[in-house]
Amino acid sequence: MKIAVAIDGSENALRAAKHAITLAQYLPEAHLEVIYVADYDKARDERLLSQSPESLTLKREQKVQPILELAKGVGVKAKVTMLKGNPSQEIIKYVNSEEIDQLVIGSRGLNTLQEMVLGSVSHKVMKHVNCPITIVK
Repeated sequence: MKIAVAIDGSENALRAAKHAITLAQYLPEAHLEVIYVADYDKARDERLLSQSPESLTLKREQKVQPILELAKGVGVKAKVTMLKGNPSQEIIKYVNSEEIDQLVIGSRGLNTLQEMVLGSVSHKVMKHVNCPITIVK
């Protein structure tokens, strides 16, 4: 079974990762994949603020590292996939093409007005992936 968790460095993403790790722990044949999408709009800002490409890569890896340490701490092996682009589109495309069996993603906790105007990544992903999805609050 392939379990994927999409993260962005937020508290909701950390809670989603903990849930995905727990699932992988109790399913002996499970493979855990951590997906991080570098948003093009945010990536431009990050590049302007970073000293070098190496420091930008380091900042992105720092968002993934705590999840890898949590997984390793309970004996779950995790693979990291770094993508670039629009987060919802990239997650949908990747999850559907890689035949992921279960996706876990954090909720951003937007209020109703913001969600109607902007839409959240988890809401868009939920509508378009071909596998079961767990949204962790």
